[in-house]
Amino acid sequence: MTASPPLIVTRPEPGNAATVERARAMGFEAFAMPLFDARPVDWTPPRAGDYDALLLTSAFAARLAGQGLAELASLPVHAVGTATARAAEAAGLTVAMTGSAGAQRLLDDMTSANIRNILWLCGQDRSEFSALDVAVVPLPCYAVDPVPPPAGWTELTAAPAILLAHSMRAARRISDLVGMRRDHLSLVAISPAVAAAAGTGWRDLAIAEQPDDVAILAQARALWHKGTK
Repeated sequence: MTASPPLIVTRPEPGNAATVERARAMGFEAFAMPLFDARPVDWTPPRAGDYDALLLTSAFAARLAGQGLAELASLPVHAVGTATARAAEAAGLTVAMTGSAGAQRLLDDMTSANIRNILWLCGQDRSEFSALDVAVVPLPCYAVDPVPPPAGWTELTAAPAILLAHSMRAARRISDLVGMRRDHLSLVAISPAVAAAAGTGWRDLAIAEQPDDVAILAQARALWHKGTK
């Protein structure tokens, strides 16, 4: 097999380093190019008894929520992706369900299970969900702020490369930064919604089979193999 194309990892830390390490172990020439920085924000925990479950769509909610998270420990957690589930467990929470097909599917499964009052610990910038017959109360406990592209971004994206988009905001930011001259670049999105946010015109646009790091890197490897044929 030929040498791997550069793999550009855009997610914030600490996830960026973990993805880069995993990618390099797979043989990729991986570059840490975080386009965002995550930070905690002030929040006040509500009364846990007012809710049936806690929805977490990002590991940042568990990592950055701080001491207030302990007041919600009685709520069963429904998490999107294994990384979020692991972060929740590390924070002392009990994970009742781990979604493997995105936030909307997980919310639909919660609705089917007659879970009606849901507290969503989220970021200040968040996606919207279709939540019929249930009450989903968003409570921001962290923020993810854009940062300037790291040194080397322009040179890396000027040549063929594979980029990873772990969120809709990342997909939009990548799209804005590379502009319309992108037919030499391949992008792997962690979900169909993220792929849609990336737009068109890529050399290849692939979607991870599950919303986790293992799946997104598996798709990147598939593109690598495709490029050697």
